[in-house]
Amino acid sequence: MNNQSEKPVALITGASSGIGEAIARKFAKQGWRIIAVARREERLQQLKQELSKLTEIEYLVADVTDKDAPQRAVDLAMHSFDRLDCLVNNAGSGKWAPPGETDDETIDEVLNISLKAPFRFGREALKAMKPGASIINIGSVFGLLGGLDGGIYCTAKAGMIGMSQAFAVQYGAKGIRSNVVAPGVVKTEMTAAAWDFPGFQRTNQELTPFDRDGTVEDVANTVYFLASAEGSYINGQTIALDGGWSTTKYVAPEALICERVMPEQ
Repeated sequence: MNNQSEKPVALITGASSGIGEAIARKFAKQGWRIIAVARREERLQQLKQELSKLTEIEYLVADVTDKDAPQRAVDLAMHSFDRLDCLVNNAGSGKWAPPGETDDETIDEVLNISLKAPFRFGREALKAMKPGASIINIGSVFGLLGGLDGGIYCTAKAGMIGMSQAFAVQYGAKGIRSNVVAPGVVKTEMTAAAWDFPGFQRTNQELTPFDRDGTVEDVANTVYFLASAEGSYINGQTIALDGGWSTTKYVAPEALICERVMPEQ
């Protein structure tokens, strides 16, 4: 196919639902062409049908942990559009357990999805990227701060920050940037069950200065900003997208709630 349009191209992993889908929709609305990577073909077909009204989109059915997935995805971008301007490493694992109760299978699964795959996708994307391109990794505030039962999840997300900084230092001089967007808990199919637990309500809602939950659109808007010309001098950074939760983690929730309900003087 090899379409040599000047319109930029974004490759997004985990694009069939949740944050990844929202990112794909945001980029499509802004005129970017899309390579969507995910495991569920039916969801990818539906996404392509909808976004084709806005832009050009191709998809790859793949598990990001497959060794050939990065090359297949980048090859698809180059064959379809002859360029790659942004890689969004969004696919991840939501498995949590205390460190002492985390078995080897879980360790391997989470590290493979949330750290090794993003590294390998980034490594492959570099071969196709030119100055002005960027890599954006979807991390978590739990990569900045430990979380109860976080175990290997926190470990992987902290590792992602180190990985992103290494890419930023190594390739910034070539005009290729790397950053992390670290959301708090955003309600998606993967996380929806957490809202049923009182402990989660306290952590995510009572300790967040903003009196609302984060949304997938919040994440998508931030990712797009980093990929756009407006974010072109941001490199090697981690943006905590959590409504302020990470700055108030150890403040008594009663104090925050009091501030919300106090009448203006």
